[in-house]
Amino acid sequence: MSTVPNSQRPFSSIVHDGPDRAPNRSMLRAVGFQDEDFKKPVVGIASTWSMVTPCNMHIDQLARDAEAGANSAGGKAIIFGTITVSDGISMGTPGMRYSLVSREVIADSIETVTGGEGFDALVAIGGCDKNMPGCLMAMARLNRPSVFVYGGTILPGIHPDSKKECDIVSVFEAVGQHAAGKLSDDELKKVESCSIPGPGSCGGMYTANTMASAIEALGMSLPNSSAQVAISKEKKADCERAGEAALALLKAGIRPRDIMTKKAFENAITVVIALGGSTNAVLHLLAIAHTAGVKLTIDDFTRVGKRVPVLADLKPSGRYGMAHLSRVGGLPPLMKMLLDHGLIHGDCLTVTGKTVAENLRDVQPYPTNQDVVRPWSNPIKPDSHLRILYGNLAVGGAVAKISGKEGLQFSGKAIVFEGEEAALAAILNGRVKSGHVVVIRNEGPVGGPGMREMLSPTSAIMGKGLGKEVALITDGRFSGGSHGFVVGHITPEAARGGAIGVVKNGDPITIDAVKNEITLDISPKELKARLAAWKPRKQKETRGALAKYAKLVSTASEGAVTDKYL
Repeated sequence: MSTVPNSQRPFSSIVHDGPDRAPNRSMLRAVGFQDEDFKKPVVGIASTWSMVTPCNMHIDQLARDAEAGANSAGGKAIIFGTITVSDGISMGTPGMRYSLVSREVIADSIETVTGGEGFDALVAIGGCDKNMPGCLMAMARLNRPSVFVYGGTILPGIHPDSKKECDIVSVFEAVGQHAAGKLSDDELKKVESCSIPGPGSCGGMYTANTMASAIEALGMSLPNSSAQVAISKEKKADCERAGEAALALLKAGIRPRDIMTKKAFENAITVVIALGGSTNAVLHLLAIAHTAGVKLTIDDFTRVGKRVPVLADLKPSGRYGMAHLSRVGGLPPLMKMLLDHGLIHGDCLTVTGKTVAENLRDVQPYPTNQDVVRPWSNPIKPDSHLRILYGNLAVGGAVAKISGKEGLQFSGKAIVFEGEEAALAAILNGRVKSGHVVVIRNEGPVGGPGMREMLSPTSAIMGKGLGKEVALITDGRFSGGSHGFVVGHITPEAARGGAIGVVKNGDPITIDAVKNEITLDISPKELKARLAAWKPRKQKETRGALAKYAKLVSTASEGAVTDKYL
């Protein structure tokens, strides 16, 4: 019979050891196992490689680098795959409904393979947005020694005429400029053709780079994994070290839930704010925390955000991309600055086996001649740009991204659209005008289903020069590339009887990022009557992944997870 599980091979020994496991070993010999490999800890290497998107097109090689690192440290690595959905390619189409759903599928698939095959430790490598929280959710569920590796940022494109840097958001905003008559067909094609020069995730402080930074701050990546260019010797070395680190964590008995504590999540929130990161960080950190058994709520973002300044001058609201942050030193100098000012918990454990403070002990400040990250005395904003809003339009909360450049309050008249496509058409054809609050509803987790990102409408608003004159609110969500006066994650969503579902054209709406309120300015009696008369729409999907998601998903304010109510 099989032997008792080995402390350094707690799961693989059950699969590999003993005469009765000869069939198991026979199968493994066919995929490259030698006699000595059956005595080694097995490290699963979860690769999100795909030619679906430039974010992930290089990850097959990174997985082999991680495999080499694990093998050199005395383990036996096995590479396996999972899916990705490209947000940038599916954006503005019905396919975008699958984006957030893919986070759950990624988590399920990594959990399934790792659990089914008896891996003792795990390295996961992610590129496009949902890869990262999906990988972390799987790690939290499995609670086996694990390291996350970010696939790395793309380099900026260079416009052939202006020689200015450009990226994917440049293209989305160029669509609005084209609609406004500011760009010709040929000029639009030039922007389209130069903005994505090769492998790597979207280059600003959009969702991929935001989540990579949050995961590093959380302690689940090696130092500076978040701020490396996708095609670089630093990223190759990061993958090799991650394979080695997984074995070291196994030997030390350090598991993900030892690292992912409440204080670690507070560190992640702090870093996201200091970087001016994406609203999606709220959704994903809530989901990861739920999976890890940590009590984190949207109100923790307000509590932490009151004392954390925005310091990084990064796109979409700022001037620089992630490659620029990489060149001046990456994330560690920022974390050291936050630690020195008492905003980071230095005693949190990380995947190095050391604490945050120990990792940062010898980190040097940013060069004095750089302006990617502002000095402490001159922040971009003295407190958080991520605002959790409440009010009669969002009894369960909403998330706004207010940099201050667009102002801190907005009042206007509602112009209502049932879905993203209708709103985008109205913005491009000129129906949306100064003073409007664009309301896009039935795009929430249930109503979409899938909670699409509204990058196309927000970029069209900016491209048409209406960024300070038009607000946009939705029960959907935003790409990290969205900026302007935008409010998403409105809870309850329209499909669940939320007030956003009964807003009418011309209704006055007030958004206040100082009081953190979002208000439909009609009488309580009128609102009550409208809600009483509201009837749910027929569910769009009745079979398949989207239908299952709509049936199981929690609210956006709870992270839009699919196991909350199980």
